[in-house]
Order: sequence, then structure tokens, then C-alpha cells
Amino acid sequence: MKKTQSSQNIETIVIGGGQAGLCVGYYLAKRRLPFLILDAHRRIGDVWRNRWDSLRLFTPARYDALPGLRFPARADKFPSKDEMADYLESYARHFRLPVQMGVKVDRLWKEGGRFVMTAGTRRFECKNVVVAMANYQMPRLPDLAKDIDPSIRQLHSSEYRNPSQLQKGEVLVVGVGNSGADISIDVAASHPTWLSGKENGHIPYRIEGFVGRFLMVRLIRFIGHHVLSTSTPVGRKARPKFLHRAAPLLRIKPNDLSDAGIERVPRVVGVRNGLPLLEYNRTLNVRNLIWCTGYDPGFSWIDLPVFDDVGDPLHERGVVAAAPGLYFLGLQFLHSMTSATVSGVGRDAKHIVKAIASRTQFSARKEAWSEHSTEAAA
Repeated sequence: MKKTQSSQNIETIVIGGGQAGLCVGYYLAKRRLPFLILDAHRRIGDVWRNRWDSLRLFTPARYDALPGLRFPARADKFPSKDEMADYLESYARHFRLPVQMGVKVDRLWKEGGRFVMTAGTRRFECKNVVVAMANYQMPRLPDLAKDIDPSIRQLHSSEYRNPSQLQKGEVLVVGVGNSGADISIDVAASHPTWLSGKENGHIPYRIEGFVGRFLMVRLIRFIGHHVLSTSTPVGRKARPKFLHRAAPLLRIKPNDLSDAGIERVPRVVGVRNGLPLLEYNRTLNVRNLIWCTGYDPGFSWIDLPVFDDVGDPLHERGVVAAAPGLYFLGLQFLHSMTSATVSGVGRDAKHIVKAIASRTQFSARKEAWSEHSTEAAA
């Protein structure tokens, strides 16, 4: 049995050192509030480094900077995932943010008026905790995946890096979101490829063309940032639809898939003789299967009554009323359609740090008043 060390006490702990956690750290540092950022990865930016090699951002560099530090690339360039990872690492170094890497929090609960968390044998206590993590944490695989013939190489999109991981022969990519479309294009150059499922629409322009790069990105960002938010009636009405629905295809178009020689097939509904079974009773004899089937939230380590019936955190713009001092950041449509994006997370981080500062000031005034009352009574 592992022996837990004595508690480390910090005013505010931020769980997650990605773009959301670093933004919180930036604003906490500006207010000179004591804090510590904990992250499970080996290096800052690994959440980006560990994705497939050909991944690039969907927005030009002018919209990919975090508060206080420009992105080091030509403004109209679409950065690679490694460039984004390196930027996050340099961001933390530039502002000297206190980040401890390799610390995976495995439980969070509350004792009295303080939050307590453990990470292996380590224990932390704090007055405020910010869970700076996206909804997408645990790779989701359908139950039928376990019945696939073991000779077929299976990967989730979170594990895929490049075609060298695959066996020779046919590939079935399951899921036509942005990940599935990107990955199928990537493997089709070297493997016969099928793509299973139906996309949730696609935007009617090229994001890397002149119109997309210089005009539409501004319009879409304005709508997503200011119109589709919880501050507007239209945003509040649209929010439930965005929470659990796949985004439309952004870079890849349906014609791109067919031009790459990718065959579109219906959704996978079962397994027959170890092979994936499609709708309309067709099996595919493939050597590789890549599941682009999304993620589950992965908040089971939070031992607090702050979730709804489907597991989504209950909050008001990231502030959790049921557990004062607990905040969420980086969630899909936390406040607006851009909340989970690099360009939108900074605004939400600033709002949450303002709430932390107000709570800290109120607590300080309360403690001062309590000491004054005790002295007066004496």
C-alpha cells in the first residue's frame, strides 16, 4: 500500500497544463495570486505533440495566440500541432508559470472548507481548484471492438500517429468527424481505405483559400465568440445542440475524400466472423481499423456532486455554485462556441480568475472581521 505524503497547501491549484490551464496561470500571475499548475504529461504541449503527425490547426496563427504573447509564425499560416506544442511550452517559460509535470490527479474531494486531491502518493490542499481540461479525455470505443479478429490492427484516433503503424492492406476508418476525415486522407496515400459513417455537414469554403483565411475566419470567430454565447438568447438556445453533436468538416470536403480514392461505406453495426459488419449486411475484409469515435469526459476522479445526469459539469460560465471554489475551463461551449478553442479560452480564463480574486478578497475580509470581533470580545 502506497503511503501518502504530507499535504502541500496552495491557495489555488490548476489541474491541466494545456492552453486552458496556462491562460488561468497567466491571469492569476497578473493578479499576484499564489497558484500551482499540475499536469500529467511529461512536457508542456504534449497533449498536442501526441496527436497524428499531419495535424494542423483550423485557424491561422493570428488567432492562435494566448493572452500576452503572440504566436511566432506568419499571421496567415496554419500552424502544425508541434508548433502549437512548442508555443505552449515557450508561453509557460516566458511568464515563469509554476507548472509541475508528471503529476496525474487521481481523486478530488472536499474536507471541511478545503479541496483535497491526491496524485499517487502526493496530496494537495487548496481553497480554489480549476479543472482546466476539455470534455474529451477518455477514448471511446464501441463494445463490438472486442469481437474484432485479433489479427486486425485496431487503433483509436488518440493512438494514431502515421501510416507506419499500420499493417499492409486495407484500412477501415470509422467516424466521419474532422479526425476521421483527416486520418483517412493521411492513410489513403499508402493503403486502400474505406471510411464508415456520415459527416455532420461541411463548411462551404476552403479555410486556406483567400476568402476563408482573411474573411470568413473573422466572421465565424465573431459569431462564435459574441453571438453564440450564453449571454444571448440565440446562444442559449443553440448551446444544447453544440454540446453533444459532432462539428461539421472544416478542412476536408466530401469531394476530397473521393478524389483521394477513399470509398465511403455505411456505419458499422456489428461483427461477423471477426470482420466489421456494415449496415445492409456487408462485411469488410480489412487488415487495419481506426476508430475515430470520439471521447468520454473522464471526470470520474472528481468525487463531488457537481454533474448532471449525463455526466456534464453543472456550472455557470465555469463557476460551480454547488461547490464554491471549484471552476471548470476548456469545456465545449462553456460560455460560447469558441470556449474550447485556442482563440476563445483566454476570455473564459479571465472571467474565472476574476471570480477567484473576488472570492479570495471576500475570504480575507471575513477572516479580518472575525479576528476583529474576537479581539473586541476579549
